[in-house]
Amino acid sequence: MIKRFFELQEKILSYHPEANTELLKKAYSVAADAHINQKRVSDEPYIVHPLEVAATLADMKLDEISISASLLHDVVEDTNYTIEEINRLFGEEVANIVWGVTKISKLPDFDVENAKAETLKKMIIAMTNDVRVILIKLADRLHNLKTLSVFSKEKQQRIARETLEIYAPIAYRLGMGKIKTDLEDIAFPYAFPEEYQQISEELSIQKKWAN
Repeated sequence: MIKRFFELQEKILSYHPEANTELLKKAYSVAADAHINQKRVSDEPYIVHPLEVAATLADMKLDEISISASLLHDVVEDTNYTIEEINRLFGEEVANIVWGVTKISKLPDFDVENAKAETLKKMIIAMTNDVRVILIKLADRLHNLKTLSVFSKEKQQRIARETLEIYAPIAYRLGMGKIKTDLEDIAFPYAFPEEYQQISEELSIQKKWAN
């Protein structure tokens, strides 16, 4: 995993040569230690997830504060670290971002079937004064979607519909066109498998005729 971190650091330095690499190293070290005995449902070491989230933010060319917070974004929720410890170790700015992501993660499961999506979108946006919190949550959701196949079909569909109804529209509102498209492209087959199969078949037929 350390190799992935140094690749991440090189990417950040390529667009932000003055980035505080000591902060990044410290964030990675704390996250790796905090999640050391944890695995994802996909059986990957847990640290893979914050590294992937951080890599998505680096693709957006975000600063080292945002990326350090993304490496730490699950530490308070899923380990013994407290937000006070994150504040002491990394300062108020990083801690506030981590806490914002943690608060969103503690929201109950979204019930998109009852047309609550618009209210929930407003709730998520209202919960933070820092757009970096939302960007980390979007990157978090994107990586979670990429490992959705390991869950039950019911959970796959719930998470996928939640993504289409809430997270993709938020990405659109923030002007994050690529993230919006990526979220939709991965979520749609899980949310609407029959419709996806039909579209795929129609496109296949059209391709045959075009050739």
